[in-house]
Amino acid sequence: MWFTLLILIIIAIIVIKKTVLIVTMREEVIKERLGKYTDTLKPGLHFLIPFIDNDSYHREMRERVLEVPSQSCITADNIQVEVDGLIYIQVIDAYKASYGIGDYKSASVNLAQTTMRSELGKMTLDDTFSERDSLNDQIVKEIDKASENWGIKVLRYELKNISPSMSVQDTMEKQMEAERQKRSQITLSMANKEARIKTSEGEKIKAINISEGEKLKRINEAQGKAQEIELMADATANGIKMVSSSINKPGGDIAVKSQLIEQYIREYGKIIDTAKISVLPSDIANLRGLVTTLTSTLSKGGN
Repeated sequence: MWFTLLILIIIAIIVIKKTVLIVTMREEVIKERLGKYTDTLKPGLHFLIPFIDNDSYHREMRERVLEVPSQSCITADNIQVEVDGLIYIQVIDAYKASYGIGDYKSASVNLAQTTMRSELGKMTLDDTFSERDSLNDQIVKEIDKASENWGIKVLRYELKNISPSMSVQDTMEKQMEAERQKRSQITLSMANKEARIKTSEGEKIKAINISEGEKLKRINEAQGKAQEIELMADATANGIKMVSSSINKPGGDIAVKSQLIEQYIREYGKIIDTAKISVLPSDIANLRGLVTTLTSTLSKGGN
């Protein structure tokens, strides 16, 4: 009896499980009756006919991310790179996702790989780094176009890694090092240029300052000489005026003549003393006697 009751309970549980279906908010369920599609069950409570109706496919309606495995690609400049990525998809039609294709997830990943290879083949290696966003957009566009009958929507695609071969990486590192050295040399050259310009400007200012100083010096010297000449001329003029005034006094002309004779004889005596060859007798250099004689003569003449 207990065995029969246990069998009945098990059968009841199976019948209830086959009859009552609760669909959650994150999914939709494809209902088939005797193997034929009849309805797409939305979130909520649904009743099925046991052993006649069947919940054949449960489709996740939330956005899902699928990893695209790394694969080898050849760029337009014949460089081999390893590329992987992530693809974000969402089921928008549970019927197409169930009957349009066997495994939409696997198909999406394979299509992403194929499209990625095709798009990379159109670009150079440098473009794959600088044009990554446009490459992602182009892959999304191509995959979305092809997957329209699968009942899914490709939301976005992201390239994770673009890895060239080791030889290419070595070449790229050498190029980057050469570029850094080039920028360093350009910077040093510009610094040297600026230094030379500053030095030249300093030398120019120095030369101008020296020239201005020399100019002022010459002007001052010229002005000093002019003042000296002017003072000497004034002194000479005053001396001449005084001499002229003295001459006009009584006995002035005799004094002048006497002074001239005495100066003449003094200078002549110097010549005689320093000359190596005597032209005249040396006793003619007795200046005092000669001056006395001449003075007496002049005095008489004055009388």
